[in-house]
Amino acid sequence: MDFDLTREQEMIRKEVRKFAQSEIAPVALELDEAEEFSSDLTRKMGEIGLFGMFVAETYEGQAMDYISYIIAVEEIARVDGSQAATIAAGNSLGIGPLYYFGSEEQKQKYLPKLCNGEALWGFGLTEPTAGSDAGGSKTTAVCDGNEWVINGSKIFITNAASDMTLGVTVQAITGTRPNGKPEYTCFIVENGTRGFKAVAMKKKMMWRSSNTAELYFDDVRVPAANILGQQGDGFHQMLKTLDGGRLSIAAMGLGGAQGAYDAALKYAQKREQFGQPISKFQAVAFKLADSAMEIECGRNLLYKACWLRDHKRPFEKEAAMAKLYCSELMGRVADHAVQIHGGYGLMKEYDVERFYRDQKLLDIGEGTSEVQRIVISRYIGC
Repeated sequence: MDFDLTREQEMIRKEVRKFAQSEIAPVALELDEAEEFSSDLTRKMGEIGLFGMFVAETYEGQAMDYISYIIAVEEIARVDGSQAATIAAGNSLGIGPLYYFGSEEQKQKYLPKLCNGEALWGFGLTEPTAGSDAGGSKTTAVCDGNEWVINGSKIFITNAASDMTLGVTVQAITGTRPNGKPEYTCFIVENGTRGFKAVAMKKKMMWRSSNTAELYFDDVRVPAANILGQQGDGFHQMLKTLDGGRLSIAAMGLGGAQGAYDAALKYAQKREQFGQPISKFQAVAFKLADSAMEIECGRNLLYKACWLRDHKRPFEKEAAMAKLYCSELMGRVADHAVQIHGGYGLMKEYDVERFYRDQKLLDIGEGTSEVQRIVISRYIGC
């Protein structure tokens, strides 16, 4: 077994870390306080190649392996969860479905702008009454000649209402299968389509400088050519998209845990009580030791899942495990980091306060921790 990263992967980590420290860290607190999505930062992330990392060069992608992409998400999350969310959703949920399931015409039309960071794309799945129960979706699409008429709404959709958003992929019910279950189909809906409205959501506890939207479809008409893949493939496309998305959420958890740990270790080495650095006290040292151990475990689990994907081997069980473990890992490490900082850990001037808040979404998004345990239990034969 070879656990070494390639020279290219090491270079990606080095360069993305440098970018995150120089471009994101100085403005992260300000953007979080203002609940401001930064188009400027997003375009800069596009300029250094953080969008379309796993996409072929034909569509202006970077043609890299999945581990390289995950390392990039991890390094951004090490500094700021909001910007990592923009990258993770932009790639796994925005670009991914178009790249893997779109027609050649659709790929040529949309992917170049998305891969170079000129534009963003949303993935409309979650609804007000359909979260973990994706089968509870109520958004419908009815065929009318050569067009489909979409009605319904979506909620908590990342990157879907920014000034850079080009459009969304939306899943809708298009009929009933022979077994009586709904037939789902995904459609491409461009911004500016009549009857389609995207509204940014504010007052979030976490990811306050990422863009989150509610989507409304009121007799939205799209041509049949806007079907993603084939009619009835929507549920399959959703599952495949979420499998990849779980890896990026895991990377956010791993990177966030690393960032919180780094901050806690640095603080503990400088903060003195009773005449010595608090890192010398066993109660603090053990928290840091546990954090370091769990981060190492999480990184190995996540990278193995990505390695399986890169080698075109089954990775779905490992993706669910990595998402679950790394999400909850960040919660434990961020909690230790705040405790080590004491009262200062409750102040916004210290990054651990933001890490503590940002973590909670990871237990919920891309399938809750409870759903991941259901998925894993099914894979192991329960």
